[in-house]
Amino acid sequence: MPPPPVSSKIWRPAMKPPALLAVLLLLSLSFLLFLLRPTSPPFLLSAQTSGTDRRRLSVYVTDLPRALNHGLLDLYWSLPTADARIPASSDPDHPPPRAHPPYPASPLIRQYSAEYWLLASLLRPGPASSSAVSVVADWTEADVVFVPFFATLSAELELGWGATKGAFRRKEGNADYRRQREVVDRVTAHPAWRRSGGRDHVFVLTDPMAMWHVRAEIAPAILLVVDFGGWYKLDSKSAGSNSSHMIQHTQVSLLKDVIIPYTHLLPTLQLSENMDRPTLLYFKGAKHRHRVCTIYHKIKAPDICTIFGQGGLVREKLWDVMINEPGVVMEEGFPNATGREQSIKGMRTSEFCLHPAGDTPSSCRLFDAVASLCIPVIVSDDIELPFEGMIDYTEFSIFVSVGNAMRPKWLASYLKTISKQQKDEFRRNLAKVQHIFEYENSHHGSTGSAPEDGAVNHIWKKIHQKLPMIQEAIIREKRKPEGASIPLRCHCT
Repeated sequence: MPPPPVSSKIWRPAMKPPALLAVLLLLSLSFLLFLLRPTSPPFLLSAQTSGTDRRRLSVYVTDLPRALNHGLLDLYWSLPTADARIPASSDPDHPPPRAHPPYPASPLIRQYSAEYWLLASLLRPGPASSSAVSVVADWTEADVVFVPFFATLSAELELGWGATKGAFRRKEGNADYRRQREVVDRVTAHPAWRRSGGRDHVFVLTDPMAMWHVRAEIAPAILLVVDFGGWYKLDSKSAGSNSSHMIQHTQVSLLKDVIIPYTHLLPTLQLSENMDRPTLLYFKGAKHRHRVCTIYHKIKAPDICTIFGQGGLVREKLWDVMINEPGVVMEEGFPNATGREQSIKGMRTSEFCLHPAGDTPSSCRLFDAVASLCIPVIVSDDIELPFEGMIDYTEFSIFVSVGNAMRPKWLASYLKTISKQQKDEFRRNLAKVQHIFEYENSHHGSTGSAPEDGAVNHIWKKIHQKLPMIQEAIIREKRKPEGASIPLRCHCT
């Protein structure tokens, strides 16, 4: 005969009210922890969260002479003559103004000022200087090693004030090459480089000409570039095959390198200041792109000029297609004081701003458009953009293929179909991301500092996201047998 069922009268006294509450509380906490468990990889979480040093990117700053960074600014401001590449009347820095900004105001150079602001974020005293990075005194404790060489300013000094015409293509008599050589010799002699083969070292190379002569030697490092223009070469072996359009991966990769924004040259327009925009589409710049190709022909590198030339050809053809379209303004001009004022007015009174390729796939014009709340129209099939994965460019930009843009009347007709509601949403989203592309709070000011959630911290966060892949490459390199060769792999996107 089975035992009688246990009645509720017997069970209730066995569980006292305090014990019941404790059990329910424990179950509730367990369920809450289950809901709050992390769903993203740990390195993404740490890269996007500020707070303790444990979650920051640990950076060791290589000890380089001042002459290789801030000393180059001293040299620049001591130059008595104007930049040879532009009319003397258009150089805002020569003769030097009394209260000059920390980095040159010349548009040819200022757009590349990321090197200055990144180093500044590592030199400012106090733990609150950056929530994304922590500077360490011992290189063995660092996640990455930052090389504080103003590579772009060094190249620009030679290009604009070189001792002899065409000296950039040669090593003899090239002050920039001497500086490049000194940096590489110092950095590669340090045990930190030998430990990783340079894979955890960070170089800022914003200008297409930066560290031109030693790129192969620093290729394993983390390179901060504005795009990959000039870093690819056509695969000559496939020129006669079906894969003639394939670009072979040479020295750069989205796996290890970071695309960073240009410094915009126009002042930021707040959403509350936005006015009527009677112009449909605006572009101001040079129709013909000769600067980079001329330089590369001089240094006997026509293959790279060919890559750069594609963007120039697209711009020229697009110009011819768009110049007579109603509601479209296409202006030629140089970014001097007059051109700057014209650009401010044009971008602030236009719904859309055209962004075709120039010397390279991207330019500072894109970030001028963002600062001006002018919806970017990006004409490119292969552009790389800063901070992708952190922000979604489709929320505030229009992307158009080169093929469609070249069709007569197609682009203007397409832009006219975008409703006012859609344009207003694009502009609100532009206002939300403006700060992400800011290197300094006080634009063109000598006391400006990097905004807390601006470009500098986003760059450090992006580098932090690369760490697992970098560390894996270092570990894999250690176990490679002597004499083994690893074939070049295709970089596919």
